[in-house]
Amino acid sequence: MLLDVLQGAEAGSFIIFRDSAGCPGRCLLKSYVHAALKREEEVHVLEFEASEEELLTGLDVHCAQRLHIHGGFADPLGWIKRSSFTVHQFTSQSISTLLSSQPQSKSALLVIDSLSWLVRHLDPVVVCKRLQEIKRGGAVKTIIGLLHTDLHQISVVGSVCHLASTVISLEPRTNGQWVLAKTTKRTKSGKVLQEEELFSIQENLAVTVHSKVSHTTQTQPEADSVEADPAANLTFNLHLSEMEREAKEKVALPFVFSQEKKSALLNAGQGAGRILYEPDANDDFDQEDPDEDLDV
Repeated sequence: MLLDVLQGAEAGSFIIFRDSAGCPGRCLLKSYVHAALKREEEVHVLEFEASEEELLTGLDVHCAQRLHIHGGFADPLGWIKRSSFTVHQFTSQSISTLLSSQPQSKSALLVIDSLSWLVRHLDPVVVCKRLQEIKRGGAVKTIIGLLHTDLHQISVVGSVCHLASTVISLEPRTNGQWVLAKTTKRTKSGKVLQEEELFSIQENLAVTVHSKVSHTTQTQPEADSVEADPAANLTFNLHLSEMEREAKEKVALPFVFSQEKKSALLNAGQGAGRILYEPDANDDFDQEDPDEDLDV
């Protein structure tokens, strides 16, 4: 999977190389840049940690015309006004202006060396928001960034990596010759592909995969939970048949006027009134005259 990533990513992808002081990943980053230049892609590099001379070492000089380095190494924070691009200029509008200054016929590849400089000098929330804006802007085909995991808290590293479509984590091996690459790729369908490979980088920046520690595994996205039917597996029936429904409709509902009451109310004469009383079976009816002891 590592070689597939180096051979070219689909439009709109965001690739992060996770490294540490014990296993630096700048050589792998240069290998990707070298492969992109071989594919005749326009590459723009925001360099904050390495000089232009170090970045050009090992690259094909015939492809240098398609490589555009925006220097921030001499003055990354803009204190002495010596850099063409500083950390505080990392906005979607500035990146679009930067890319439009170079004639190109298609979307370019943006390389950030490194994301750690941005995260350490800007709010991580702001960095994540601006990365999303650059991804959706359309001027950049692919974003590639180097992230030093030993310089940040785990939560910050996780937040930045959550935006990426592909994350390649680098770990050293005991023999010191090969490096372990743990690749995690999220497809548009939601599947997550994971693979571990041992590789090395040649002097010409070519990547050689020696063996696969683990085969490709696929993680399916969680299916939408199906709402449970509360009437399932009951010992009694909650539904009515057609005959039961007809019998229910024939039952007279309580507190509904009988036909006699309706006729009396609708046919009463002018100024006349009637009181209708229908004794209930539970009424306590007294036959004696309650006014018998009165002298009336």
